[in-house]
Amino acid sequence: MQFESTVDDQSFEVEINDDNQTATVNGKELPYQLISQSNGRVLFRSGTKLHIIDNIEVDKQNISFSIDGKFVTTVVKDEQELLLERLGFSTDELASAGLLEAPMPGKILELLVAEGDEVEEGQPVAILEAMKMENELKAPAAGKVASIAVSNSDNVEKNQTILEIEPRG
Repeated sequence: MQFESTVDDQSFEVEINDDNQTATVNGKELPYQLISQSNGRVLFRSGTKLHIIDNIEVDKQNISFSIDGKFVTTVVKDEQELLLERLGFSTDELASAGLLEAPMPGKILELLVAEGDEVEEGQPVAILEAMKMENELKAPAAGKVASIAVSNSDNVEKNQTILEIEPRG
């Protein structure tokens, strides 16, 4: 499997070979071992060095975690995303131009639009209650509401689709 990982504007080409537990990073082959623990922590061993990886959060291509107590955020692209990018397509933009997803788990208190409504980018379209706070969710694009995937009082998970807008133009 081939990937590109970007940390602090520095890109790394990574190829992972699960069969013999090696990773090639920018042309240099490294042996590795991952040990998952029940508390969500991952131990990462490369050669004689052991690193503790904690606080792992994944949001599409964005991955954040702490390694040995230092927080790191990286953008990871797989082979398909890299190919589409080389062909001039942005997979993130294509997939989510008019897609509104829940930023966190919660309950839909109120939908402020209906299917077929015209909306402007940034216009409030739903109210999400999370951690006893009301959060106004805004339209990610200007256009027509194509579909609504939830109803008032529905509980939603993080990244669950709330509605889709057919962008103008």
